[in-house]
Amino acid sequence: MQIEEIVDAASVIPVLEVAELENAAPLARALAAGGLRVVELTLRTDCALDALKAMQDAAPDLIVGMGTVRTGDDIEQSLAAGAAFLVSPGAGLSFLKALADSGAPSLPGVATASEAMTAAELGFKALKFFPAEPAGGIAYLKALAGPLPEIMFCPTGSISAEKAPDYLALSNVACVGGSWIATKQTIAKGDWTAIEANARRAAQMA
Repeated sequence: MQIEEIVDAASVIPVLEVAELENAAPLARALAAGGLRVVELTLRTDCALDALKAMQDAAPDLIVGMGTVRTGDDIEQSLAAGAAFLVSPGAGLSFLKALADSGAPSLPGVATASEAMTAAELGFKALKFFPAEPAGGIAYLKALAGPLPEIMFCPTGSISAEKAPDYLALSNVACVGGSWIATKQTIAKGDWTAIEANARRAAQMA
C-alpha cells in the first residue's frame, strides 16, 4: 500500500504502547471490532516487534505500522517484523534519506514549515505533525495550508477525543493520531470493552 492509501483508510490512528506481549492480540481484536483499520504501535518496549506480529496475526485486516522509528536499524527491524508503514517523531536529513531509501510507506515527523519542505523535497507527501498541540495545533496547520497545499498531515500529540474532529475538518489533515483510544493503563488492565468503545467512537469521526 502507498501512504496515501493508508491515511485515507484512517480517521484516528491509535498510538499504542504495548508492554506485555500477551496484550497484543486482544488489543488488536478490540480495535478492529471497533471499526478501526489503521493503528500505530510504538517502538518503545522490549516486546514491540513481537507485539506487531501478534497484532497482525490476531486481526489480519488491521494495518499495523511501527512508530517511534528513529534510526536506520529501527527501520530495518520494523520492516523485518512486518510493519505496514513507519512513523517517526522527527525528521533529521540523514534519517529522512534512509526512510526514503527503504521504500516503505512512511509518516516522518515534522514540527515546522522548513522541516515539511525538506521532507517534501525527498518525496514524502504525507507527514506526521508532532507534537501537534504544543507546536501550534489547528492554527499552525491552517497557516501551512496556504503555502504548502500539496502536503497532507497526520497531527499527533496531546489531541483529545474532543479536539480530533476539529483537526479532521482541516483541508490539509488526512487523519489524526491519538493515545486516548487505548492508553497504557487501559491496555495493562485489559479493559478491551472500553477500548473497543473508544475505537468505535474514533472510527465514526471519519
